[in-house]
Amino acid sequence: MAVNLKELKRRRTFGIISHPDAGKTTLTEKLLLFGGAIQIAGAVKSNKIKKTATSDFMDIERQRGISVATSVMAFDYRGLKVNILDTPGHKDFSEDTYRTLTAVDSVIVVIDVAKGVEEQTENLVRVCRRRNTPIIVFINKMDREGKDGFDLLDEVEAKLGLNVCPLSWPAGMGQRFRGVYSLYESQLKLFKAHGKGEDAETVIFGDLDDDRLETELGDSLATELREEVNMVREVYPEFDREKYLAGELSPVFFGSAINNFGVRELLDCFVDIAPTPLARPAEERMVKPTEDKFSGFVFKIHANMDPKHRDRIAFMRVCSGTFERNTKYLHVRQGKQMRFSNPTSFMAEKKEVVDEAFPGDVVGLYDSGNFKIGDSLTEGEELNFRGIPQFSPEQFRIVHNDDPMKSKQLAKGLVQLMDEGVAQMFTRESDGRKIIGTVGALQFEVIAYRLEHEYGAKVSYEPMSLHKAYWIDEASDPVALKELRARRKNNLAYDTEKRLVYLAESPWMLKMAQDQHEGVIWRDTSE
Repeated sequence: MAVNLKELKRRRTFGIISHPDAGKTTLTEKLLLFGGAIQIAGAVKSNKIKKTATSDFMDIERQRGISVATSVMAFDYRGLKVNILDTPGHKDFSEDTYRTLTAVDSVIVVIDVAKGVEEQTENLVRVCRRRNTPIIVFINKMDREGKDGFDLLDEVEAKLGLNVCPLSWPAGMGQRFRGVYSLYESQLKLFKAHGKGEDAETVIFGDLDDDRLETELGDSLATELREEVNMVREVYPEFDREKYLAGELSPVFFGSAINNFGVRELLDCFVDIAPTPLARPAEERMVKPTEDKFSGFVFKIHANMDPKHRDRIAFMRVCSGTFERNTKYLHVRQGKQMRFSNPTSFMAEKKEVVDEAFPGDVVGLYDSGNFKIGDSLTEGEELNFRGIPQFSPEQFRIVHNDDPMKSKQLAKGLVQLMDEGVAQMFTRESDGRKIIGTVGALQFEVIAYRLEHEYGAKVSYEPMSLHKAYWIDEASDPVALKELRARRKNNLAYDTEKRLVYLAESPWMLKMAQDQHEGVIWRDTSE
C-alpha cells in the first residue's frame, strides 16, 4: 500500500541515552507527562511514592531502580506522533541500546550537571556519530550544584566530539536555579519550585532587559544571566537545522527533569527541528521511507511482556510503505509469508492493537519463535537491513539447575531469553553442559531473576575462566575442521542454532589453536 506522506511527516522517532543515573528515565516520564500520555509522573528512586517510572515495567527494574531493557512509548503532541525509545544506561545492557539506536532517527543525550560526561555516554555517542545521527544534549539536574555551564559545554565538545549550540541557558544553579532562558524562542521562563511545573506557576519574560527581572531574580542573578546569554550568542554558532540533521551541530538544553524545569522547552524545540523518518541501509540498496511498498526490521525481542500469557513480542521498526494488520508479508530469512492479526503499539507495557503503522513507528508482533534480531519483513522484495550489531560474549558461566523437577521450564526459559539477544547459550560438546555468555556480569543476575519469576525455574552459576567465543565458519577446510574436532573437543560447543563454536581459554590458547589449524575460518560474532 502507498505510504501516507501526511502521516510520514507527523513522525518523530528518537532514543534517549545516557550514563546510569543521569535522569534519562525521569526525563522520558516528563516528556510523556507533557505529551498528555500519562497523568502522574512516578518518582523513580523515591521510597515514599510507590509509583515507578512508566518506562521501567519489568519487576527487576522496579526493584533495582535501573532500566535493563529498552521501552517503547508513543504519544501525540502538537499534531505530531512522537515515538520514544528509552534505553538502558548501564553498560552491562549496552547491546540492547546499540541495537535500539539502529531503529531511531535522532537521539537526546542526558548529562548530569554534577558528573558531566561519563564513560557510557562517550561509548553511546560514539555509535551515534558513526552513523551521523542527529544529537540533542540535555544537561539535567540543574536544581543541584554542579559544573559551570561553559565548562560543561567545553567538556561535551572535548569528550563527545560534538559541536554544540546552546538553545537554552539556566538562570542560576542548585539553590539559585530559577528558570531557563530559551534562545530558540527568545523567552525567559521562571518557575515556582513545587515540583508540578504547571503553566500557572511560570513567569514569562519576552525581553531580558525588562526592569522587572531584578525584582524576580535579584540584581546579581539578573546581571549574571544577561552577561552569560550575551556570551553564548557571541561564542557559539547560530543554530542551523541542516547541520543538526547532518549530525554536525548539537543543540544543548538545560533543565531539571524531576521538577519539569526546561522539559517543555526541550520538547517544543525537538518536535520543530527533529528529523522525520530517515532512509535505512539494506545490503541490497538504500530503502527510503517514501517508497510505496512496506518494509521493516526486527531490532528487539522480549519474552513475557505479560507473564500471565507467556507472550513473546518482536519489536519491528517500519522503514517504508504502510504496514497493515491481517496482510501477508514476506519473512525474508525464512522465505515464508506471515500474517499478523493483532499487531500492537506501545505505551511501555500497555499495548493496543493497531490497524496500520507508518515509517518511524515501532510495532509489536506476537511471535511464537519465528523471529530473530535483524529479521526483515517486506511486501515481497528480499531486503536485509544492515547495521544491527551482534556481540561476542566476554563473561561466561556454567548454568546449574537447582530444581530438577523444573527441567522443562528451565529449558524453555533459557531458549526464550537467549532469543532476546542479550545473552548467548552454548552446549559443550564434551559433556552437554549449558554455558551462558554475556557482555556484562549484571546480565547473569537478570537472567536468574527472570527464570525464577517468569518460568518458575531456579538456577545457580559456576564461574568459568574463558577469554572469548569464536564461531567456526562452515566454509572451513574439512580436513582442518576434522583435526580441530579431534584435538580440541573440550573447547568446542554449539550455540542455539547448532553452529560450532570454539571457547578460547586465553588469547594465547586461541592464537595457538589458530596457528595449528590454519584451514579453519574463525569469526568473532555469529553473523
